[in-house]
Amino acid sequence: MSRPVTRAPRRPHRASASTAARTPARTGTWPLAVVVACALAWSSSGATVAEPSDSGIKGAIDTILTDARLDGAAASVVVADAATGETLYQRDGSDRLMPASNTKLPTSAAAMAVLGPDYRYRTDALATGTRHGSVLRGDLYLRGTGDPTTLAADYDALARRVAATGIKRVSGRLVADDTRFDTHRLGRSWAADDESSYYSAPISALTVAPDTDYDAGSVIVEAAPGAGPGAEPELRLTPRTDYVDLDVRATTVPAGRPRTLTVEREHGSNTVVVTGDIPVGAAPVKEWVSVWEPTGYAAAVFADALNSHGVRVSGPTRLGRPTPEDAKPLATHTSMPLKELVRPFMKLSNNMHAEALTKTIGHETTGEGTWSAGLAGISAYLRKEGVDTATLRQVDGSGLSRMNTIPAAQLTKLLLAVRTAPWYADWYASLPVACDPDRAIGGTLRSRMCKTPAALNARAKTGTLTGASGLSGYVTDAGGRELVFSIVLNNHLAASVKSVEDAIVTTLASSTETRTTLVRPASPRTAAPAGAADASLECSWRKPAPC
Repeated sequence: MSRPVTRAPRRPHRASASTAARTPARTGTWPLAVVVACALAWSSSGATVAEPSDSGIKGAIDTILTDARLDGAAASVVVADAATGETLYQRDGSDRLMPASNTKLPTSAAAMAVLGPDYRYRTDALATGTRHGSVLRGDLYLRGTGDPTTLAADYDALARRVAATGIKRVSGRLVADDTRFDTHRLGRSWAADDESSYYSAPISALTVAPDTDYDAGSVIVEAAPGAGPGAEPELRLTPRTDYVDLDVRATTVPAGRPRTLTVEREHGSNTVVVTGDIPVGAAPVKEWVSVWEPTGYAAAVFADALNSHGVRVSGPTRLGRPTPEDAKPLATHTSMPLKELVRPFMKLSNNMHAEALTKTIGHETTGEGTWSAGLAGISAYLRKEGVDTATLRQVDGSGLSRMNTIPAAQLTKLLLAVRTAPWYADWYASLPVACDPDRAIGGTLRSRMCKTPAALNARAKTGTLTGASGLSGYVTDAGGRELVFSIVLNNHLAASVKSVEDAIVTTLASSTETRTTLVRPASPRTAAPAGAADASLECSWRKPAPC
């Protein structure tokens, strides 16, 4: 995965008349008096709107929040001046709503503060027993510390270095040491029907990512049409491993027939069942699928690599045993530093990175690689930064759990506080950038707010679950003032309310302290096109990612 170059925040630009004509959102400049009058009318109508300082944006945002897609829904929105911390707008900012992946904001900031931007994970190969020529009369240990970015190629390099020590046979066992973390694999209240989804993969201190999106604990299953109608599809697994079994029940059908292929792992096993039809001439289907026991997966990939480099292990593989203190190191793989890891983590909203970092915080602060210890470490960091942790609940690192509740006002406090941290520039660079087409920079915002003053300007963390949406970050207004915002929307029945969030941020980017430009949300589609991706999940979780 290419590493994006850190960019200074770009100044917003005014759209030309021709550009404005192409922009789907409707805009209009409101005099301050009209904005105030509108706000007073809203207040008298019974809407629950807190009184902010007179910033000239209150009426505009209140109007955006009247969008029909939010009828009966909850909205918590806060806007602040980044330089002064002054609250410029507040709508139910203290309400505890489900933040979805905005939960990654406290997790990532705490990781940078507690672990440090130069923190690296190690994966070690070690030996016990004695050497007799090319024979190790003892056990070979594979010890992980939680790296969620380890690829099959990294295990291959580790095996190559073991072979380079002269070992050709291990008389004992291959032991996988994942004891840095506890054995609780799935987060609190994660949905059971997400079990085979790669974005809900089990967490272990030893795992494998199939590609440079670093989706730890998953494999990629690719299915292409067979030689002709009636033939089985041609399947390929990445990485290649016998640890996962493929149960093929699918069929190639004549060209023009609908594609109904599905790929799903059976509950509690590593059998991936492929069913349905794929027509002749159709493009291959790729599905990312979680693996049931990630420690065994890592051990299997490493064992295959050892064998390919001429190292034969005679004994069985054992999982979950601690490495003896007298074990002798043979080879080490070191991860990228956290200041680099945080980019694919935040740009692509990687759940497994969030949970690995949470357990790592727990281990580094208390010696216990557990969710409870990690979350306590995150909470302690938040309190130091002035966040009122008594007003929120965080039960995982990623936001996948629907039990997380964080008020927009507390997310705003965090976004203000981190600006003075010595690692802020690296953390800020990890946030998705609106309308930057480079996936490694734009991330989950790369197709949003294009042809508006927010494009290449707003940097924010997205969040999406069914009935929950969030967008929190930074934007510079038309007068050059940097603003902090947090938008958390819940209980909406519409498939997506992203254009409502975009309208708020674009309104901020289009306005100044004395002039407010209202940008109305783009109209929703009357019907989703056939084959449209599910809008109830974070866009980067839908592979291939549509965002």
